[in-house]
Amino acid sequence: MSALIDPDLLFPVEAGARLIARQLYAGVAKLPIVSPHGHTDPRWFAENANFSDPAQLLIVPDHYVFRMLFSQGIRLEELGVPTSDGSPVETDGRKIWRRFAENFFLFRGTPTRLWFDYVLSDVFGIAEPLSARTADAHYDRIAELLARDEFRPRSLFERFNIEVIATTEGALDDLRWHRMIRESGWAGRVVTAYRPDSIVDPDFEGFSANLDQLGEITDCDTGTWQGYLDAHRARRAYFKSFGATSSDHGHPTAETANLSDAAGEELFNRIRRGSTDEREHRLFRAQMLTEMAKMSLDDGLVLQIHPGSWRNHSPSIYEKFGRDKGFDIPTRTDYVGALKPLLDCVGTEPDLTVIVFTLDETSYARELAPLAGVYPALKLGPAWWFHDSPEGMRRFREMTTETAGFYNTVGFNDDTRAFPSIPARHDIARRVDCAFLARLVAEHRLAESEAHELAQELAYGLAKRAYRL
Repeated sequence: MSALIDPDLLFPVEAGARLIARQLYAGVAKLPIVSPHGHTDPRWFAENANFSDPAQLLIVPDHYVFRMLFSQGIRLEELGVPTSDGSPVETDGRKIWRRFAENFFLFRGTPTRLWFDYVLSDVFGIAEPLSARTADAHYDRIAELLARDEFRPRSLFERFNIEVIATTEGALDDLRWHRMIRESGWAGRVVTAYRPDSIVDPDFEGFSANLDQLGEITDCDTGTWQGYLDAHRARRAYFKSFGATSSDHGHPTAETANLSDAAGEELFNRIRRGSTDEREHRLFRAQMLTEMAKMSLDDGLVLQIHPGSWRNHSPSIYEKFGRDKGFDIPTRTDYVGALKPLLDCVGTEPDLTVIVFTLDETSYARELAPLAGVYPALKLGPAWWFHDSPEGMRRFREMTTETAGFYNTVGFNDDTRAFPSIPARHDIARRVDCAFLARLVAEHRLAESEAHELAQELAYGLAKRAYRL
């Protein structure tokens, strides 16, 4: 382990449990990474071009970084975050980096600090902490390395020991970069995932035009309910041809519905005519989750539901900078009532996998663990987004294991755009899980041999099986 990361990071303080955690971790630390859901850009792996500069790689695209700095009064323009209208922002990578380094102390105690120290140390071989004093030296070191062939995306993919990574593309994407990867002959496994938000959410910008485009690229009549559903089936098949094993749905809530065919058609017709009734918009999104689950029974795609985020909470930031700029905020989320229509329809199907995530930790023990602990189709996604942190991961295990066990969860996924941080995120998850298992062994609730088996499953096996990778 590097100078910036202690070998016993996140292990128990008590000596006996710490020794067990070390032994468990030693058995999983070098396992391949299965990254079944994320937002890395497939273009990186298709073109395999050198990353441009340290700021563009590590700061400008990372909302974990710039949201914290913005909260302390630093404008997004100063950090190089592009504007929607093309108005000027800082383009000097060194200036952006210096601004970040001067304020790196703001990240003390956060997972971003852990991830960034890992990247500095394990990816770029830097042993001295980032600060205003070291900013230029670190920038120069990283820039020099990024110019080398061994720091191109494919080389890093192989160095990180990634077995497979799933990117996430919108339903209308032509998947040109995935095609280029395939035709290049490179052995790295990069697959896609079907994200249909833009064509199932009537509140999505350009929704009506998106449905028109969907019809054009599938040769289906998206002016009719059946034609619209057939278009989804066609796109899902297209995504499967590029390795997709899952679909992903970022809905405001976990609400589902199970309308009759006639009622579904009537609702679609109203939506297609431009209904502005928010109740109808909610019902349509809810119905489409169930429709996607039914399609998953036919084509085998794993269904992921990422609900509970109030997206683009600041209208002024959304208008100026667009989506995914750090202003997505967790909300209270119901699952017992919200998922019931979907579960009534397909929840007892053992061949279906529905992976549910949450940003509302109060639902873990009360709702999600009991649901996943009995419905064969339902699995719990790992601690996600704001809870992708050591404390969040611990709380997840503590609040779900007693009721759902380990095998109704799906291991870890990093859900990140920050490619260099992927090894750090998986390592932190492995350390937290080993610490949790060590505690169970120390309390004589689990045999050490069982803990070693579980450590392998949590780090590798569960994700590989759940996502059918």
